[in-house]
Amino acid sequence: MKEENQNSYTIQSDEAIGQVQIADEVVAIIAGLAATEVEGVASMAGNITNELVSKLGMKKLSKGIKVSVENGEVAVEVAINIDYGYSVPKTSRMVQEKVKASIENMTGLTVSDVNVTIASVCMEKHD
Repeated sequence: MKEENQNSYTIQSDEAIGQVQIADEVVAIIAGLAATEVEGVASMAGNITNELVSKLGMKKLSKGIKVSVENGEVAVEVAINIDYGYSVPKTSRMVQEKVKASIENMTGLTVSDVNVTIASVCMEKHD
């Protein structure tokens, strides 16, 4: 895998068929969707939740996420808001595992790091 430019990475190359490239924005969206599926995650930093994605658009979901690809490996930084009462270490570990698995399964890229920042605690009740 080689870096084509700052925002797109080749994930598959076959001279007979062509290339498949993925934008880092897509990797960030995958990470955001995966993180917000974890119980205890109120939203991404910036208050973007899965429910708001349909109204605001997919690109808004990548807010609070930084993706970098180096030597064919992805490093992801995720900033989340956590629901009050959930274990920070346990929820963070679940976010790391879910984000890593989702990116690797959907893109074929190898994830080297998933760094989680707790941006705030959400006191609101979700129904």
